Amino acid sequence: MELLQLTNKGLYCALGDFYIDPWEKVETALITHAHGDHAHWGMDRYIAVSKSEHILRKRMGEALIETHHYGESFRLGKVDVSLHPAGHILGSSQVRIQYKDEVWVFTGDFKRDYDPTCEPFEVLPCDVFISEATFALPVYRWPDFQHEMQEILAWWMKNREEGFNSVLCCYALGKAQRIIAGLRELTDETIWVHGTVDELNHCYEKTGLRWANVKKVPLESKERFEGAMILCPPSALGSGWHKRLSPKKVAFASGWMRLRGNRRRKGYERGFVISDHADWPSLLRTVKETGCKKVYFTHGNTDAIVRFLKDEGIDAYDLKMPYDTEGES
Repeated sequence: MELLQLTNKGLYCALGDFYIDPWEKVETALITHAHGDHAHWGMDRYIAVSKSEHILRKRMGEALIETHHYGESFRLGKVDVSLHPAGHILGSSQVRIQYKDEVWVFTGDFKRDYDPTCEPFEVLPCDVFISEATFALPVYRWPDFQHEMQEILAWWMKNREEGFNSVLCCYALGKAQRIIAGLRELTDETIWVHGTVDELNHCYEKTGLRWANVKKVPLESKERFEGAMILCPPSALGSGWHKRLSPKKVAFASGWMRLRGNRRRKGYERGFVISDHADWPSLLRTVKETGCKKVYFTHGNTDAIVRFLKDEGIDAYDLKMPYDTEGES
């Protein structure tokens, strides 16, 4: 690799003297989005898109955070850098780096599907493309988002008729807000949320995104819920907070629910296939649309897609990262 090199601290651009999503302390860190496996505490200086600032400040406190608007070009060392929508969550960005006539693009996490809470993914023509591969297997093909939201609403109403609350587990940053927005397109019914989701909702509100009739489940209230929809992070399962919601049915919204075995293994009664990452067809389509001469894949099922693209005559490679784990999906 040339413009970007993998080091023990993260992807490093020597010509610009900065790192992208570093996992060890560095002087200058470009952050693609605010999920914890990409935005680590302790950097001297953070650079991110302006729409992610409120979430980053919630996590980083009084850290030095420099922000730029989408598409705004700025100079770092000898390279020109700009941040562009990745479609993953609010404020998620691709990093475009140009040196002379050569252009590299690092996507961070991204998706191509409908999401009313963030700007859609922008295709960036480039010479070298670095893509995530979280769901880079042919089995991962996402259903229509609005169809899944209708399925969630139907599940909720059926549970209500049978006397159950509907507890929908989803990641607190990005996924929860996307589901709230999707449900708001179908119903005005009250949606209850865990405190962690509520705090992040306030960060979204500061950017102008807000939804009516979304309420926080009181921490110690004896209030009873009857036929309610409650969104919470998976980590809340089994807690005293969670036990107060009985009688209940519990589901999980995630790309991992594409495989029924994952739902059974995790003990959920129902799974909804909603992911904030690109599926197999979207990954292949995006590589081709960039017109890149070379592509690297990271944090996910890299082997399968690298092999597939090589068979298609595309110069593809595996780029392993320390955070190649089953993360927020």
